[in-house]
Amino acid sequence: MSLFYNSFRNYLSAQNGRALGGLLNPTNSENHSFAFSSNHSQIQSTVQNELYGISSFRNGITDKGQKAWVDVVVAYWEVVFELERGDTGRQLGEDGDLGYWGRAYSKQSNYTTAISRGFSNSGWPHWLLPVLYTAGRHLRDFAILADEEDKKEGKDANKLEDAARHLNKMFTLCLSDRAPLEESRKWGTYYIVSLLFKTYFKLNAITLCKNVIRALTATTTDMPPLDAFPKSHIVTFEYFVGVINFLEEDYVNAESHLLTALQLCKTDDASPNQELILTYLIPAHLMTTHQLPTTTLFTNYPRLKHLFQQICGTIKTGNLGAFDAALQANEDEYVKRRIYLTLERSRDIALRNLFRRVFLINEKKTRIPVEEFRKAMGFAMAGKDGGTRKEAEPEEVECLLAGMIYKGLMKGYISREKSMVVLSNKEAFPGTGV
Repeated sequence: MSLFYNSFRNYLSAQNGRALGGLLNPTNSENHSFAFSSNHSQIQSTVQNELYGISSFRNGITDKGQKAWVDVVVAYWEVVFELERGDTGRQLGEDGDLGYWGRAYSKQSNYTTAISRGFSNSGWPHWLLPVLYTAGRHLRDFAILADEEDKKEGKDANKLEDAARHLNKMFTLCLSDRAPLEESRKWGTYYIVSLLFKTYFKLNAITLCKNVIRALTATTTDMPPLDAFPKSHIVTFEYFVGVINFLEEDYVNAESHLLTALQLCKTDDASPNQELILTYLIPAHLMTTHQLPTTTLFTNYPRLKHLFQQICGTIKTGNLGAFDAALQANEDEYVKRRIYLTLERSRDIALRNLFRRVFLINEKKTRIPVEEFRKAMGFAMAGKDGGTRKEAEPEEVECLLAGMIYKGLMKGYISREKSMVVLSNKEAFPGTGV
């Protein structure tokens, strides 16, 4: 028991917020002895005795702040006691109908509220923000586990929605601080925003992320510049903003934010974070520039190779049948990662590349019969194994050609009287060098 309190006092005295946040981690492997060091009837007095005189330390903690710490440590003990206790000695019907993780979430919710009150009502200094981070992160984790537990038992799974409300209050707590910037809770804003974004994505409530972004935009004059925050906070924020823009089909802004996130990531190895960013950056870049990723990129990131190499190969060759087959083969994975619709749109680029090959085969003549494009469509629709040709109607081919011209993927016009495609003398296929 004394080990926990000795560490607690030492970290608080040294103003070591990160170490204190680690100590108050409910999944800490050293929690067992602390969990069984007291009981519900004695824990309040035990903590009061152990933390007596805490305000005498030169750590910016007032007497009011000391009382808040008592509440927090008691609430923390209840969390770790619940986690360590499990179902041991529990009576049927105790704590309502909550499961193991449901009970843990309930205690973690109370603990998180106590920490928020320490900042809002008791004047806790900003260097204690890591304690808030740890509490918020585990609140979300326990909510997810509790919801999974409830789903298995056929109950309503609503813990993560409740966690989102707690995190939103934390966000307001940080964003609305009026202390001088060097002492402000605003320095915790982007960490809490990242937790909120992760939670909203998990809930499939991505539109709520825009409320957070609007709130940040409205307070830019009172906020430190984004590049002044820890790099990890910036990378996560830029990644989520990039994905939000990606899902709204704003590929230019999506590429900009995702590229910023990638550039700020560690470059010493192919980290999972880089792979996650590239999962959206590759299709966004494909939409904005019509450029395919290199084979070197796939060599460095095997998971991305599995996701993109096959479909990118079909885009490059203009093999429409193989493209459709690759899209269908990985449909579940693409839908899960929310990139299916964007990749489906890349069929236009595959079609452009097919028509470009017709142009090259015809020795770059500027007048090519529609029939030549129709024949090429038949072969392309046969698929990668050269299956049965699927003949396209001339009207369908003309419609596709007109679409290519309208979207700026081809330069020219269709002469319907002569059933001829008249292409531009200069850059008939913009951005491809021909």
